[in-house]
Amino acid sequence: MPDGAVPVLDVKGLKTVFRTRGGEIHAVNSVSFDLRPGELLGVVGESGSGKSVTMMSLIGLLPMPPADVRGGTVMFDGLDLLNCSEQQLRAVRGARIGFIFQDPMTSLNPVFTVGFQLMEPLRKHMRLGKKAARVRAKELLELVGIPDAARRLDDYPHQFSGGMRQRVMIAIALACDPKVLIADEPTTALDVTIQAQILELVKELRQKLGMAIVWITHDLGVIAGIADRVIVMYGGQIVEQAPARELFSNPRHPYTRALLKTVPSVRGERMPKLNVIEGQPPILRAEPSACAFRGRCAHAMARCAQENPLRRIVGPGHDVACFWEPLDQEWQDG
Repeated sequence: MPDGAVPVLDVKGLKTVFRTRGGEIHAVNSVSFDLRPGELLGVVGESGSGKSVTMMSLIGLLPMPPADVRGGTVMFDGLDLLNCSEQQLRAVRGARIGFIFQDPMTSLNPVFTVGFQLMEPLRKHMRLGKKAARVRAKELLELVGIPDAARRLDDYPHQFSGGMRQRVMIAIALACDPKVLIADEPTTALDVTIQAQILELVKELRQKLGMAIVWITHDLGVIAGIADRVIVMYGGQIVEQAPARELFSNPRHPYTRALLKTVPSVRGERMPKLNVIEGQPPILRAEPSACAFRGRCAHAMARCAQENPLRRIVGPGHDVACFWEPLDQEWQDG
């Protein structure tokens, strides 16, 4: 994005809590980030780190209760989405912000044809008639690489393979030419060959349509191949943010480094066993007042248990929430 360009999505201080029988769970804690026009922003972290909850909080997709978005602003096209009515959010969801859900097997309604589900947002948001909506739906299936699109509009989800169902989900998300596309681990349930096809498809569609994309995943290999910028989440917070190339070459947070070391390498000698991050992610009964990663961190110090580190700038576009000051050569040597 050129310097000075206005972010298409600007999130500040987002907080989301779940009220449960066992007490409150603070799932998202003062998360702030922006999304730039045409950018692909990767969001990574272990399961339970707050990735999906953060993105679903933005557009009101969490059931309330038990979810409760308690603070922050989410600016999109001059609207603060957190202060919008349900009617206003419905006008944004699907039309200006598309969402690809994690599991194509359960995200499509099994009792309606694929064509009906593709045409629904077109008729709702773009006010197309039935005939025009069907023509557009056929074009969308062709866009995502489904052959014999006109006939397949009348098929049901169970008549498609997993990869084809994911393509249908992408087509539905793209139906109204959204400015922002949020993809929540869209390739997790797919085999490696289909995953590669979906990733190539997203690259092509991004070039054709020029949309901004948020790509949520725990697969660092995927992020390395497609993202412009990456944010790393842990304990419902962003612990590091950097351009993709910078993050992979010079990670500064111990958690980011630990994640990268868990990725098996195809170079060098065979490793006797895979690297793992010992311990479990925290269950946050309260908003963090200390570093959430300290119990699993080899570099933890007394200060980590006393206060929660704020994000500080360590390079161009690179910030980290950590008290530890690694030597520049440590990562390369490790």
